[in-house]
Amino acid sequence: MVATDYILKVISLLGGLALFLFGMDIMGKALQKQAGGKLQNVLASMSSTWFKGLILGTAVTAVIQSSSATTVMLVGFVNSGLMTLEQTLSVILGSNIGTTITSWILSLSGLEGDSFIVQIFKPSTLAPMIGVVGIVLFMFTGKEKHKGVGTIMLGFMALMTGMDLMSDSMSFLKQEAWFGELMISFSNPIVGILFGTVLTAVIQSSSASVGILQGLCATGVVTYGAAIPIILGQNIGTCVTAMLGSMGANRNARRTAMMHLIFKIVGVTAFSVIFYGAGLFVEWKFLAESTTAFDVAVVHTLYNVGATVVLMPLRNVLLKLAFVIIPEKKEPEKTVLLDELLLQTPGVAVQRAKEVAGEMAEKAQKAMELAIKLTVEFDPEIMQQVIDLENETDHYEDVLGTYLVKLSGKPLKEKDNRLLNTILYTLSDLERIGDHALNVAEAAQEMNDKGIVFSKQAQDELAVLQRAVSDIIRRTVKAYTTVNMEEAMTVEPQEQVIDALVREIKSRHVRRLRDGQCSVEYGFVLEDLLTAFERSADHCSNLAVELLQLVTGKMDAHEYLHALKSGELRESASFAENFAKYQSEYAFPEEQ
Repeated sequence: MVATDYILKVISLLGGLALFLFGMDIMGKALQKQAGGKLQNVLASMSSTWFKGLILGTAVTAVIQSSSATTVMLVGFVNSGLMTLEQTLSVILGSNIGTTITSWILSLSGLEGDSFIVQIFKPSTLAPMIGVVGIVLFMFTGKEKHKGVGTIMLGFMALMTGMDLMSDSMSFLKQEAWFGELMISFSNPIVGILFGTVLTAVIQSSSASVGILQGLCATGVVTYGAAIPIILGQNIGTCVTAMLGSMGANRNARRTAMMHLIFKIVGVTAFSVIFYGAGLFVEWKFLAESTTAFDVAVVHTLYNVGATVVLMPLRNVLLKLAFVIIPEKKEPEKTVLLDELLLQTPGVAVQRAKEVAGEMAEKAQKAMELAIKLTVEFDPEIMQQVIDLENETDHYEDVLGTYLVKLSGKPLKEKDNRLLNTILYTLSDLERIGDHALNVAEAAQEMNDKGIVFSKQAQDELAVLQRAVSDIIRRTVKAYTTVNMEEAMTVEPQEQVIDALVREIKSRHVRRLRDGQCSVEYGFVLEDLLTAFERSADHCSNLAVELLQLVTGKMDAHEYLHALKSGELRESASFAENFAKYQSEYAFPEEQ
């Protein structure tokens, strides 16, 4: 071959490699996007036993086409306190089986034969067929789900086309003496394992590196003797992504990544010692035979399934090894609220943000409940709890706000994107409820310090209002954490009743002030309490309306509330019914 032919072949090879890696990346991300936040729910609910964890790890990795992504997710879950270290081990073992699916898909490039069925399934035919369907779904359908499936198909087309292009452009290598010598050098287990490890570590995907090896098989020069060590090394190299991701995480998260590495190293070492040790006494004649893409898929699967079956009973030993390598320390570690590793799986990150926002809402609710108790009987310890809870809600707002801004730039399903925006818009309302709880607590402290005691009539009125405020916050938090639309629909009519209660208390206070039954000083404290309660109810209304918009996609919040109260909406009848119900439930005693 002349120099220009070499240059053209290399260009074709690099182009095929670029298309292959691009297709794998597009397909993997599209699969993750379609899975969305379901991955977190599945992982959290199905990893209770080692068998469930094994099946789960296999299934999730088969879906998202990346054991590295699965392990990185697990590291993030452990760092965030969503999963225990013990739960992740069987999922990790399962992920090593799930990752072999890709090699079977890529083995289609090695199909041979003249029958119509074989020709259909060859990449040169199958990829364009899938691509045509994919582009139709992507460009000519309005549904997001269909577009997502189209993207997956287009990624698959790019992947298989790149694989086919690589295989064709590598064919000339079988005539090159230097390439044959290179493959022979990889038959040395140490050299082959190191090459596979480095290659996979560089491209951070065992599926992609196995695909490259399958492409090389088209030359006919890659023997079992060279392929097996490279496959072993690829299994170790895939741990690099998780190890890098665990840097800076807590100890259990680092142990999760370490267990993945330990499993790979122990498996590769054990196999190498047994297989190559036996080779000293038994001649493995098949090692000299050339391999195909199908053969690589078989070896890759047999090794990973075999290693998993052998090491599964030793999972507790692997766990102890992780503790030996990363030992416990005396100082406790804080759980990270939102791990940035989860940003690599945006749908999961949104669900985690929703959970953290729910925790924030519950803390704001608890703060108000404790603050109301202080108005009845002041306790310095409870006062400190309210202060601590208010500080926590501030911290939650800062962490969530920063995280959601980063997450907003990631590819998300429309449903997840709407949820993200809802959380982002409601953070200030949750934080303000915490602030108003502190305002109530401070008013209670002033009452205690100055010896202010409301009249029996005023106490009874305030008790009715406080019961209504506690109830509306409870309903709002329940609706917010569970996305319960029926509960959300009850918030606005109750907020209207609370506004009426506040106005009535103010009117009654003015009358008592005029009649000399109350002092101006009492009025200042009362005004602080009423303001805090009324505004807390306003924020509950904002939260409920945002939830309704999330699910039903209604109009602007102000327009919606106006239409609701004026009877223009279908829900207006329910609003009127609930308003009457709460008016009756939170009625003041008659003035004396």
